Amino acid sequence: MAAKTETPRTGSGKPPGDRRGRMRPIGAELSSLIGAPMGRRGFAEGGLVAHWPEVVGQEIARATAPSKLSFPRGERRGGTLTLRVTGAHATEIQHLVPQIIERINGYLGYGAIARLKLEQGRLPKPRPPAMREPGPLQPAEQAELDAAVGGIGDPDLRRALDALGRAVKGLRRPTNPAK
Repeated sequence: MAAKTETPRTGSGKPPGDRRGRMRPIGAELSSLIGAPMGRRGFAEGGLVAHWPEVVGQEIARATAPSKLSFPRGERRGGTLTLRVTGAHATEIQHLVPQIIERINGYLGYGAIARLKLEQGRLPKPRPPAMREPGPLQPAEQAELDAAVGGIGDPDLRRALDALGRAVKGLRRPTNPAK
């Protein structure tokens, strides 16, 4: 009679190679991390929310924000997108509904949206603006920076500190020096 061999199991009944404590790439876990919150609001694909200004254009995006996407049961076509709209722009956006639907469906690549539902209200706070580029230095500032880094012997360190000094001094300058 041949002996029966079993694969060793952990206390939970799972094979030992299926351990939860091991490290995994964040990309492998991303859908489980953001999938539930986006899925509850109907956004199976977060790209529509993430790229909203590119999808509908900057003007429309400043006055709207997608809040919910719903489909008929068992379907992924003919859905309803609920948009949050600032009160002052609601009438204008209502006239642009056909163009907005066309842009969204063009982005998604199929007829996912059949109608828009508009809700008036405040929009979510916008993302902080991107950092601006440092401006050019005045001759006096350039001379001061050259004097400060001139005594450093290591050329790589001197270049790095010079670039840092230019960035710091250039960003502190007011955006409109005439004021």
